[in-house]
Amino acid sequence: MRRRGSLLLLAAAAVVVAVAAEAAPASTLVGPSRPVTVPPRDRGHAVDLPDTDPRVQRRVKGWAPEQIAVALSAAPSSAWVSWVTGDFQMGGDVRPLDPATVASVVRYGIAADSLVHHATGDALVYSQLYPFEGLLNYTSGIIHHVRLQGLEPGTEYFYQCGDPGIPAAMSDVHAFRTMPAVGPGSYPERIAVVGDLGLTYNTTSTVDHMVSNQPDLVLLVGDVSYANLYLTNGTGTDCYSCSFAKSTPIHETYQPRWDYWGRYMEPVTSRIPMMVVEGNHEVEKQIDNKTFASYSSRFAFPSTESGSFSPFYYSFDAGGIHFIMLAAYADYSNSGEQYKWLEKDLAKVDRSVTPWVIAGWHAPWYSTFKTHYREVECMRVAMEELLYTYAVDVVFTGHVHAYERSNRVFNYTLDPCGPVHISVGDGGNREKMATSYADEPGRCPDPLSTPDHIMGGFCAFNFTSGPAAGSFCWDRQPDYSAYRESSFGHGILEVKNETHALWRWHRNQDLYGSVGDEIYIVREPDKCLLNSSRIAYY
Repeated sequence: MRRRGSLLLLAAAAVVVAVAAEAAPASTLVGPSRPVTVPPRDRGHAVDLPDTDPRVQRRVKGWAPEQIAVALSAAPSSAWVSWVTGDFQMGGDVRPLDPATVASVVRYGIAADSLVHHATGDALVYSQLYPFEGLLNYTSGIIHHVRLQGLEPGTEYFYQCGDPGIPAAMSDVHAFRTMPAVGPGSYPERIAVVGDLGLTYNTTSTVDHMVSNQPDLVLLVGDVSYANLYLTNGTGTDCYSCSFAKSTPIHETYQPRWDYWGRYMEPVTSRIPMMVVEGNHEVEKQIDNKTFASYSSRFAFPSTESGSFSPFYYSFDAGGIHFIMLAAYADYSNSGEQYKWLEKDLAKVDRSVTPWVIAGWHAPWYSTFKTHYREVECMRVAMEELLYTYAVDVVFTGHVHAYERSNRVFNYTLDPCGPVHISVGDGGNREKMATSYADEPGRCPDPLSTPDHIMGGFCAFNFTSGPAAGSFCWDRQPDYSAYRESSFGHGILEVKNETHALWRWHRNQDLYGSVGDEIYIVREPDKCLLNSSRIAYY
């Protein structure tokens, strides 16, 4: 009996081991994944949260802070705190608030009842103005940005923001945790990646699922509030060009949607650092051809600290990861300022200190959905070789309202040293989900008729020959595309050590904690860093 019981236990253990081995995530180390396509499902139209929803209404009075958010600086010893005081104005004749009316002060410390440190910063107001009769103008509340310095890495800090010189003008006490110390031995436990978030009921599901995974950092790769799907009178649509383009003298926006978004997100952004890069919905053209006013004003960026001096592209370190955020809607030609900055930034990376290099921007280079198919091919042609030369490990993008993960790829060819490209434009957006793939014979968009959003510069690329030929219209999923699906969701990256990171994508319609796609992304520095200026220490 004892021997029989032992045999049964051994058999059960073998089954457990076999099941565990079968359930283990795949790995890039074993080569390209076999392409997987989840059949397209039309998930219909997302519905925006109305301005009557309590989560988007102003809940403070007087000069009390709202829309509080934390962002990272270039290194873990520093962080930004941002907030808004005062309310916005809408009308034909708006008068901006005076930023000097309220001070920009943050009190902080390592205990909630001992905020012994003090930092001050800057304040600004922006306006969205339209020189056309009948359109409403907007001016913001006072937006504050304060940089905290001398912070200890991997430490929880408590803080209050506002103006201590005005009664009831300080916020409640909030808390956030700084990133781990820069070096190859420590990493943020979980990094959430989301794109095209918007402010819909799908957004709320995405954010709820994301928060349940307890991220230490959030990357938002463009398309934030979708304020430009509205007229200035607050009338919205799923497709601006379909509904309004022929009847409006300029592409209007309804800027209060930005305030609604900041209020809704405050429970997240006040305690989890969020890093944002611009998308096409942030362009928001106004009087005198000004663009990106809201995006540039509302968020804090480590632009000065990383030497870019631009809100559109910048870099920062978190533990053993060097993050690079790039602009798909600014000049990316190899003679432009962004490219020159990128070259310098990559050349300074020491892979023995930050083994991982992760890049993010809005519009994907590798997407096999018909929507936005090869829309920024010029950006890929200009920048891909530089990123490949410096062995960038992972690229995160959005824009296409679906999820897709590539195999390691360079110039449309499977390459063990190319980055893994992951598109997460499925955050919740107002516009319709992408549900059809560019593999239907005869139905691929013509790249020459697809707008390329380069600003300053011309893409002199021949679409009629080479691996990126315009005749690419697959009758099957291309081998560089590993997994694609049109469902709302978000992703979580867990960097385990200098060579291994676990990527998981979570669908909104699944139970909390369920995984829709997962893979170990494995670096091979002995193979792929030979062209880099600083070789890793392996």
